Amino acid sequence: MRGMWSSVLTLWLIGGAISTSEITLPLSVKFGHGLVTFSEETNGVFYTISEEDKPTIRSTFVTDESSWAKSDQEYSVTDCTTDEEACLIFVVNDVTLVLTREVSSRVGYTHASLNATSDNTTVGTCLELVDGVDWFGGPEQWTQIWPVQNDQWNYTAYYTKEDDAVAIAEPYWVSSEGTYLYANPATSLFIDQNHLHDGFLCLYAQNVSPYRARNYTSLEYWIGRYDDPKTAHEAAVEKFFTKPTDIPDEQMIALPIWSTWARYKVNVNDSIVREYAQEILDNGFNHSQVEIDDYWETCYGSLTFNTSDSKFPDIKNLTDDLHDLGFRVTLWIHPFINVECDEWYAIAESAGYFVKDESGNMLTTWWRGENASLIDFTNEDAVTWFSARLTALKESAGIDSFKFDAGEASWAPEPAVLTGNIEESPGILTYQYTRAVAAFGTAIEVRTGWQTQDLPIFVRMLDKETSWTIDNGLPTLITTLLAMNLAGYGFVLPDMVGGNGYINSSSTLTEYPSKELFIRWLQANTFMPSIQYSFVPWDYDNETVEICRTYTDLHEEYAPTIIEAMNALVANGTPVNPPVWWLDPKNSEAFNISDEYLLGEVILVAPVIEEGAVTRDIFLPSGTWRDASYSPYQTYEGPTWIYNYPAPLEILPYFVEASYWEELGKDTTSETTSGGFTLSSSPTVLCASVILALTTKLFN
Repeated sequence: MRGMWSSVLTLWLIGGAISTSEITLPLSVKFGHGLVTFSEETNGVFYTISEEDKPTIRSTFVTDESSWAKSDQEYSVTDCTTDEEACLIFVVNDVTLVLTREVSSRVGYTHASLNATSDNTTVGTCLELVDGVDWFGGPEQWTQIWPVQNDQWNYTAYYTKEDDAVAIAEPYWVSSEGTYLYANPATSLFIDQNHLHDGFLCLYAQNVSPYRARNYTSLEYWIGRYDDPKTAHEAAVEKFFTKPTDIPDEQMIALPIWSTWARYKVNVNDSIVREYAQEILDNGFNHSQVEIDDYWETCYGSLTFNTSDSKFPDIKNLTDDLHDLGFRVTLWIHPFINVECDEWYAIAESAGYFVKDESGNMLTTWWRGENASLIDFTNEDAVTWFSARLTALKESAGIDSFKFDAGEASWAPEPAVLTGNIEESPGILTYQYTRAVAAFGTAIEVRTGWQTQDLPIFVRMLDKETSWTIDNGLPTLITTLLAMNLAGYGFVLPDMVGGNGYINSSSTLTEYPSKELFIRWLQANTFMPSIQYSFVPWDYDNETVEICRTYTDLHEEYAPTIIEAMNALVANGTPVNPPVWWLDPKNSEAFNISDEYLLGEVILVAPVIEEGAVTRDIFLPSGTWRDASYSPYQTYEGPTWIYNYPAPLEILPYFVEASYWEELGKDTTSETTSGGFTLSSSPTVLCASVILALTTKLFN
């Protein structure tokens, strides 16, 4: 609804509080340039913020619904407006809602503070997900849909956790109408969406595990209203996010990382690493570093190489030889110590370096240990001890950098007793972990973050499944990229090309991706910030090697463009890989594009992510676009659709903004097309490619 001024009964409050006996709901109150309407429903009090020519926001604040009874409610409203801010205080029983916003601004945000004097009260706000309005943002997750208004969350704690692959959990959403919702991260926050209240995104504050008890309940949030989602996001970034201080290691950006994990799992040793490195060179592929992944330690947490004959008898000799071949060497690191790693466990236990819960328990379980403990990165002495051991390992073994795994707060026993402000627990564990390991330089990678957008390091997507499905498969490579960028984490390290090849979570067995999935995965990855291989092209055939070399080289060719986009993130918070609507923020067709992405504002990428597909439809946003996949180069005026674009296995459809194309010194010969052009009338060679590809599929 828009401009609902004439349809609302208005009660103008000049100052002071209206006595409780006089207040009945619904009630409309002047608020800045608009109105706030309060209405009573079965599960709480709804309030609607309406302003002429701005999206209407319908939200609610609720208390413990089991005790909600209309006959028990007592209301009061106070106008607390000052010269600078419009202000309302609405009280129901022991719950107080304070709404404020700048008086002078018609475009801006409303700040809401919802407080209860009791520590066992649940308070919350529910934002109505209106039909026809798309929403973006929320957490990184296993099934990463885009947009997110049809997502479902069943009243779950909103913090970094292994469950559902929530490694990034910034409490931020933005709509296609230009509305954002942001909650204070220092909240005992729970999320419920399309579960308790269908059609609502609900944020609750409740003082139960994994949060520590407080003597009050509080939920603070902001609702911003702007002209479009891009403007809203830019305003949110400026207000809530910290911009990166620098960009990650440029060699990791331009040249692929080669990890042992997906191909070898824990079956890694000296000879395997040497053979792997030599294969990379023999097949003519470039590299930034080779990564020794899981099972190099004597025991999990020792940070000591297993020097047995079957593992790494002379690690320094190995790294020296790899350096001579031109490789940097990185090493997989985790923050746990298993109980059976008794020497190191005993040291950390006696020094108090492990996270404990309120009962003193320090045991946890992770994917490599049924009985283990987690180093407490909110303890400065524990950080010093851990970092010193890593530094010594780096120097003695000739290691160049590290891949840091885990770090989500959920690995701690709960509720965790951590050093620092209790309101920041347990998220502060992730915050301090990523900051501690970031001290090892810009060539590291982590996989989690909480209020750490400022760090100049790669944040890796959680392990992807080797599949074509939205269930953590190839399509989520794009949607996770978009979600992380919208949360302020633009230095995204995509997971390994082809996924992890898991077989029932086995640490020793591997399922290889099909040739088609492997190639399509690499193509989708090409214009993302970095490429990470583990499975290798030469495990397939010569065609795979040539196609993969083409797109690996193409990534390196456009590395300066990636770096430009990263520097834009540093300067002004612009996503490195924005969604398509970034360039067309009022075009409704752009909002539901989940299988395309941008690099900066100059390249649009439309990978094939459907098994067996050799054509696809492509949406181009506003602008002039050069088709970079075929010559002569076709020019399109957006917004427009290209239907049945030919994309046989060797083709990645991508388009370059015309002025940037010329800036790059590319061929300017082209044909111009506008409107919904269908490539069935394109040059014969394109048709031949499609026919050949379709015939191959048919006979295969």
